[in-house]
Amino acid sequence: MKQEPILDISHLAHIEIYSPKLEQSVTFFKEMLGMDEVERQGNSVYLRAYEDHYHNTLIITENTEAGLGHMALRTTSPQALERRAAEIEKMGYGIGWIDGDVGHGRAYQFKTPDGHKMEIFWDVEYYQAPEDQKTALLNRPQRRPNRGVPVRRIDHINLLAKDTNKNVEFLENALGFNVRERILDDDNNDIAAWLSVTNLVHDIAIMGDALEEEGRLHHICYWYGYPQHLTDVAELLVEADYEIEVSPIKHGISQATCMYVYEPGGNRVELFGDAGYLIFDPDWKTIEWKGEDTAKSILWHGGSNLPDNFFEYGTPVRSKKPVKNS
Repeated sequence: MKQEPILDISHLAHIEIYSPKLEQSVTFFKEMLGMDEVERQGNSVYLRAYEDHYHNTLIITENTEAGLGHMALRTTSPQALERRAAEIEKMGYGIGWIDGDVGHGRAYQFKTPDGHKMEIFWDVEYYQAPEDQKTALLNRPQRRPNRGVPVRRIDHINLLAKDTNKNVEFLENALGFNVRERILDDDNNDIAAWLSVTNLVHDIAIMGDALEEEGRLHHICYWYGYPQHLTDVAELLVEADYEIEVSPIKHGISQATCMYVYEPGGNRVELFGDAGYLIFDPDWKTIEWKGEDTAKSILWHGGSNLPDNFFEYGTPVRSKKPVKNS
């Protein structure tokens, strides 16, 4: 009999990244990706994309090195928050409760087995556009920005892990994530897995860390909607001398058109040009890629190969690969 699903987590709410070059990082997200700065507090800047409904979805915090500060998930109810917090506490991964942060209320913080910091919360502040940013589209929080080629919403996060299987199992058992697709080695261990609690192929991806480090970030991702916008923003990025790691390609996994670029602080940013496919089947069978199929899972078309750096580079940086900073 199929195990009753855990339906306590609704979606990815926001991500905090660290940057040793705070103002340059903020400029990148505002001027290239058209995101709006909504607040500053201490060493942190809070931003959002124009179809994000919450107060913020990206926090950039000044730090000596790049990496993940934390990522946040919203629960499906106040009761769900209490249930998940109690379960995570029992599993031994809890950090504890905080009163809240800019844009949301009381939250429970914890770490994955690999050490990535996460939090879950229920109470949230919805974005209220100022008069000059209001739109006649009542189902959109604000006008489409006229800077850069604006991203539309937060999409997902990709985490590197020393022990891929352990982290995948934690997301399944503690938070109710479903493994939608995975790449397996010859012993059927996860090389990488794509998990979601929504209809997306992934809200979170877990990839094995090629350097066998713990708690590193591979990339964050924002969504455009139209693949053409990847070409449009690539033009802006090249002219502004930002480093594009991977020009627009199509993945086999998720079937999404995408590209990868480094923001000035050193974090990798993926830009999605479409949503790939959506999952509505409650009895979805995990797609498993193995052996000779693996190459097509990563790169369906758009290039001959991904650079070695794609599989080795993460933040905090533990490789010698230099990153161009504008």
